[in-house]
Amino acid sequence: MSFAAFRKSEPHADLGQLAEEHLKHDLTQDDRDVLVKASTKVSARAVLGTLVGLGLGVYAAFRLRRVRADMFNAFRATEKPTHVLFADGRKEAIPDVTPLMQPSRYGDIATYFFFGLGGTILGGELGFLLGTWSATRAISKDEARRKRIEIAYRRFKADYLRQEAARLESGATLSVL
Repeated sequence: MSFAAFRKSEPHADLGQLAEEHLKHDLTQDDRDVLVKASTKVSARAVLGTLVGLGLGVYAAFRLRRVRADMFNAFRATEKPTHVLFADGRKEAIPDVTPLMQPSRYGDIATYFFFGLGGTILGGELGFLLGTWSATRAISKDEARRKRIEIAYRRFKADYLRQEAARLESGATLSVL
């Protein structure tokens, strides 16, 4: 979920005011309460999913680190060849690669960081998806309420597009973002 969606900016302040007007005039108090409850469901599930994803990512990183250390210890304990004997009788030494395979602190840091980040993103997105599904079900539970909310949204969108068209025709500066 992009944090840009939550950013308050001056060019979009009128958009927020227009949305508030439509919420007040086009919907009943019960409809507004359901919308607030639905938005709370989305944010709560996204936060919960993010935290669970972070926890699972750190747990997976811990398990991977442990497995990596166990594999290194098993590799170090095994008997390794020290020379290669070719068919022509030539004998070449094989370098010891054990120090190169040893787990490092930087590798551990990278593992925890990337697994934690991946778990956070995956958990947050899944939580957001679950939250929007739950909010949609809550809004769609009453058919009349759903219709009123859709009509209010259409009116808001039409007013916003009219306002944007007037702004473009007047030659005002365009806000890219």
